[in-house]
Order: sequence, then structure tokens, then C-alpha cells
Amino acid sequence: MKWRSLSESCRGPDSRTLREQFDERKALIAKYVPPEAQAVHVRVIRELQEQRIRERALAEGARAPDFELQDQDGQRVSSKELLATAVLVICFFRGRWCPFCVGQLEAMNLVLPEIKAAGARLLAISPQTVQQSSLMAEQHQLNFPLLSDQRNQVARQFGLVYRVPEYQQSVYRRVFVNLPFVNGDDSWELPIPAAYIVGRQGRLHYASLNPDYSLRAEPAELLDRLRQPDLQPQQAVS
Repeated sequence: MKWRSLSESCRGPDSRTLREQFDERKALIAKYVPPEAQAVHVRVIRELQEQRIRERALAEGARAPDFELQDQDGQRVSSKELLATAVLVICFFRGRWCPFCVGQLEAMNLVLPEIKAAGARLLAISPQTVQQSSLMAEQHQLNFPLLSDQRNQVARQFGLVYRVPEYQQSVYRRVFVNLPFVNGDDSWELPIPAAYIVGRQGRLHYASLNPDYSLRAEPAELLDRLRQPDLQPQQAVS
């Protein structure tokens, strides 16, 4: 089946929470995706939980690694340069082929003015190529940088990377999710979805990550954290 964006599904901006929107998506998956394929995805999530990948990733309070990646226009984006003037909100996502990733980024796009008003910049990072990010930004009208993390080099520093097991690779191939083509390498590696807020000093003030790709940080929760006093610009003393 062809996945539509959430905005296409509801014919306009969707003001529901991500949980509510994703519950609708999961109902469609339960209806249309063969049970054996659903069981494969459930197995992968369970195995990642057993491997404690979430516990091994960078957590709140850790220092975020510096990085420099290309955006959807081929321009270099430096985290160090951005942190000189703004807090960073970083979303790691799997790729444009994932309906939950599309839904998350569309929801983040809706609150982009509020993110900027809080003195922050939004970045989204995936292993897909610059060309794939360009197509995604245009198709879904995303107005923030989609950064291409070749071979998951940055995601690996955050501790988010896993290799898609062979039994799941075969499922992806059957539904034409060609990761070697989309990502430009044959590693079959992906990041688990994650959202971070990086303060001006490079420390993680917020971390939300889950091997279950259908569970993502709510935009409202990220906005609430951005508005906390410790992330607001210091007022000049008269």
C-alpha cells in the first residue's frame, strides 16, 4: 500500500497529538499488513529492548558530540556554529520511507515557529542520502534542515545505531524499502528514533529515545522543555 503523509490523510494540518495520529496509523497497519510481517517488526523491537540499546545511548546530562553534515540542499551545517547562537532540537529518524518518521517531522514542522520563538533551531538527522532528504523536504514541505548522516557516523556517537537483521531485511525488500539505495551504502544500519535538546554549552537537556519506532517525543513536550528558564537566553543586567 502507498503511505500518505498525515497532512494528506486529514486534508490539512493535524492538531492531534502524535500518539493519537500514530494510533490511527497502527490501526491501518493491523488491517493491511500481513500478520507475519507485523510479527517480524515486533520481534526486532523486542530484541533491541533486550539488548538495552536505549540504556547504552547518550542520556540527559551527557555532552553532545560536535558534527558537521550536509542538508537537503547540499549545504554544510555545523552544530558548533549553530550552538553559538541557539539551542538545538535534534530529531534522529530512520528515513522518508517510514510513515512514523514522516508523521513526526510534519508535526515538528507545524511547531517550527514556536521552536524559533524559544530561541532554538530544529535539525533532523537520518542516514538517507542528500538526494533522498531533498525529495522528502519538497514532498512534505519541511522548512528545517534534514541532515544526511552518511553511514550513521553521528548517530553512532549518540549510541543509536543497530543493524537491521536479515530476517527483517527480506520483509523490507518485499515492500520495496531498498535501504542500500536510500542510504547510499550496504550496511543495513539504522538509528533508533530519538529526540534531543542540546543547550548552548553542548549539554543534553532532554533525551527521548525508543527502539519502538511508533513511539516518538511529543512536540508539545519538547516545547515545554525549551521554555524552561535554564534554556532561555540570559537577560542582560542593567
